[in-house]
Amino acid sequence: MTSVTPKFRLAAAALAAAAIAILPSVAKAQAAAYPAKPITLIVPFGPGSVTDLLGRIVAKGLGDSLGQSVIVQNKAGAGGNIGAAEVAAAPADGYTLLLGPTSTNAVNSSLYKNLKYQPLRDFVAITDVATVANVLVVNPEVPAKSVKELIALLPSKEYSYASTGNGGSMHLSGELFKSITKTPILHVPYKGGGAALADLLPGRVQVMFCNLPLCLPHIQSGKLRALAITSSKRSALLPDVPTMAEAGLPDYEVNGWFGLFAPAKVDPAIVQKLNAEMKTILDKPEIKKQLLAQGAEPDWSTSEQFTQFVTAEHDKWAKVIKEAGISVE
Repeated sequence: MTSVTPKFRLAAAALAAAAIAILPSVAKAQAAAYPAKPITLIVPFGPGSVTDLLGRIVAKGLGDSLGQSVIVQNKAGAGGNIGAAEVAAAPADGYTLLLGPTSTNAVNSSLYKNLKYQPLRDFVAITDVATVANVLVVNPEVPAKSVKELIALLPSKEYSYASTGNGGSMHLSGELFKSITKTPILHVPYKGGGAALADLLPGRVQVMFCNLPLCLPHIQSGKLRALAITSSKRSALLPDVPTMAEAGLPDYEVNGWFGLFAPAKVDPAIVQKLNAEMKTILDKPEIKKQLLAQGAEPDWSTSEQFTQFVTAEHDKWAKVIKEAGISVE
């Protein structure tokens, strides 16, 4: 057996201590050099979706600002869970990011029993990017001209509301409305916005908590009547339509939000750098114009503020989903 001398042990310990001391400097140097290669931005929905359109705006702006390519990859499926799980499992080096909507990062962990990631554990929240409100609309044959009139009307006749599927933003908007107002209204899920509108416009269903970009042309043409915006502030696209709080429901707020996330344990210096770059990007008039064209309101916050917001959203929707008994296999 080979013996190890005390002098050798001291030398090895000194080398180990020196290596540990160097590690923070190496990490800082790596963060300062970031990004040294292209970044992949995972969009967990297909091409042409609102998430995809916003993701491409973010990728172009971030790539121009960083001086490095940001490549969008669509990883659709399972309500966004496939793409989100891929980012959660990626190396925490800042080169794989997620444009995560409300569903993947606040809702799905309460909807799906066998989720392969946990949003509050497996991601670091960099910043919010934009919000896309839903708008409460009715077929013009519905006599209600306001939210209060609709609430009064619902118990007197069987009305139904359309959504783009179980567990989606439109469905949860409706369930929150039912929970707060204690009114009966039947949920009718469809496979996509086009199918839902095909029944809403002729009045086969009467109500919808519609994604604003989807229903805006029909509101403007008079084919649908807008009663309220679900977000906390009015939309620049429909400035005369009140918020739900203004319409008499102060506890009601639904923001369809989109944020930038990285795998957990990514270097805080990289998070800080990306957050600062996104603030610069979102302040640019041309970026604001592009987002507004998609019905999206630009939004930014610090990583700490966004983390608190995502946690609150997670807890809020967990309660709504549990009370409504919603689950997705």
